[in-house]
Amino acid sequence: MAAGRGDAGRVVARNETRGTVLAEQVEVGDSFWAKFMGLMGRASLADRAALWLPGDNGIHMFFMRFAIDAVFVGRAASDGARPVLSVHRALRPWTGMVPLVRGADGVLELPTGTLDATGTEPGDVVRIG
Repeated sequence: MAAGRGDAGRVVARNETRGTVLAEQVEVGDSFWAKFMGLMGRASLADRAALWLPGDNGIHMFFMRFAIDAVFVGRAASDGARPVLSVHRALRPWTGMVPLVRGADGVLELPTGTLDATGTEPGDVVRIG
């Protein structure tokens, strides 16, 4: 089983610095359509779930129906570790654009409260895979 993968090859997001799991069921949004749609139109995001948008450095909250936490990460090191560059707690629906995060190479969208529950802060190291 590959590092970072859960049962049956599920993608998992872990905060290696704090020894916590950010999400056990990570949906990878790596197509143009998936990035465009994001979580728009969904009623909620399940506990322990996330949407991973690789390569992105900004998101918006237009057409969203619920609040989320967001973790912006830098490029992956050779071992897959990614530095946390910026965290945004409880982003409210319909509040517009989240400022672009310089140097970000992906964003993890999580249920509200995940950042507080895991203690995730800038400078931590995460693995998504």
